[in-house]
Amino acid sequence: MIIPDDLLYTESHEWVKSEGDKIRVGITDHAQSELTDVVYVELPKLERQVNAKEPIAVVESVKAASDIYAPVKGTVLETNKALEADPGLINREPYGQGWIFVLKIENPEDLKNLKDASAYKNQIG
Repeated sequence: MIIPDDLLYTESHEWVKSEGDKIRVGITDHAQSELTDVVYVELPKLERQVNAKEPIAVVESVKAASDIYAPVKGTVLETNKALEADPGLINREPYGQGWIFVLKIENPEDLKNLKDASAYKNQIG
């Protein structure tokens, strides 16, 4: 299981990469392997304002549909349109081309509520 040390993680298996006042978000390697083959991604609407832990997107696999949650409060700035044509990017590159959305964070302090790689490793055991 790949868990990069330079990312933050949520209880609900999203990863977060800080990019100044923005964050890039996707689902972890653990989450994509549990879902198996991803066949569809419902991306969030641009400019949508969300609260932390609010469902923001949906990833559907051959096995199940899973909500993707906003890790912190913010506004959707960008979505990964490549996933519409190739949702399998989430399986092949969960931490690279398989990212799902970018949020402008309202309060950078909120990132302190997320887990580091070590805490996430402990969570998934």
